[in-house]
Amino acid sequence: MNYATIKTCDIANGPGVRTSLFVSGCTHHCKNCFNQEAWDFNYGEPFTADIQQQILDECAPSYIAGLSLLGGEPMEPVNQRGLLPLLREFKRRFPEKTIWCYSGYTLEQLKTPGTRCYAPETAEMLSLIDVLVDGQFVQALYDISLRFRGSSNQRLIDLRKTEAAGEIVWWEDAPVYSTHDMSQNIHN
Repeated sequence: MNYATIKTCDIANGPGVRTSLFVSGCTHHCKNCFNQEAWDFNYGEPFTADIQQQILDECAPSYIAGLSLLGGEPMEPVNQRGLLPLLREFKRRFPEKTIWCYSGYTLEQLKTPGTRCYAPETAEMLSLIDVLVDGQFVQALYDISLRFRGSSNQRLIDLRKTEAAGEIVWWEDAPVYSTHDMSQNIHN
């Protein structure tokens, strides 16, 4: 597996400050994809044990809320094989932190044997991922106001709650409380 880039202190791909790994390789080829160079499975650099250690080290500080996986396509079978050891070790070291995964595949596709994305690693991968942002980017459904996704067809699925409920449960963002009245800060 190759990776395209690693972003430390990322605030765009999940809640809080995160470390984000962008893997290489994607067969979706969504129109107007923000990361077309990462469609090529050979793009970037090899994902080695040293790179895995670097990511784990970047995730260690208490201000890092978790790890986000993007692409390319993290759930391509070859990428699942490369990512599974990282996810296992991340959860062992940081059980209180979350893993988010962005995939053009839907949860239903990922759970169905015989689909292009279903691999021997898939079930374990899904058991380690806390939130799955699923569905291909669709330019016609692009909406800049959406939090943590690009198009309105994409779902933010809380996989732990989904597993417990036996049906899809959406991830819920923390409520934002706005009690500050700017008019009280006007000084004459």
